[in-house]
Amino acid sequence: MKTPEPFLFLQGFLRNPKRVGSVLPSSKFLARKIVQSVRWDEVRSIAELGPGTGAVTRLMRAHLPQSATVFLFERDPKMRSNLKRTYPEFMFHSNASYLLKRINQEHVQQLDSIICGLPFFNFSREMRQNILSQIHTALRPGGILVLYQYSLHMKKRLAKLFEIEKIQFGPLSFPPAFVYVCRKRQDEGASKTSELEES
Repeated sequence: MKTPEPFLFLQGFLRNPKRVGSVLPSSKFLARKIVQSVRWDEVRSIAELGPGTGAVTRLMRAHLPQSATVFLFERDPKMRSNLKRTYPEFMFHSNASYLLKRINQEHVQQLDSIICGLPFFNFSREMRQNILSQIHTALRPGGILVLYQYSLHMKKRLAKLFEIEKIQFGPLSFPPAFVYVCRKRQDEGASKTSELEES
């Protein structure tokens, strides 16, 4: 029997609360807000970091252009296994810290869009900087990052790396979440690691 998604997510949180970051998966309201922020007509390759039980992934698949390449990075083994059964056409990896390495292995140099729900607030400074650097380098100039968090603590760091086009508040999710829609500046090269230094 398939484990109900809320219970599967709760199990993941109890196993590793710092990596999962919430006791419940994203609400349908939040998932719609996230998916609507992606420019799907520009997407040929996309990654979702921290898909959990697939609340966003489910809607994402309905919008994907034909032949788009999709990478899902989920650390929790049970949730990753569940996703693999549901989305066998996608490529799966466990650690977003190796985002660049994994997409390059599939001969993808840069991504058109990245959706990220990783709980950055719970990460060490080094891990946060590493993953943000990976995201920035992996995203093509002009590409879109849609990041959802449960506070505004990432605003300053994101503003150093991206053009923040808008921040939307999702009051109907639990806990309430902020959705950052960021664009990588067109005139930037692949790396801007020095901008990640925190004050």
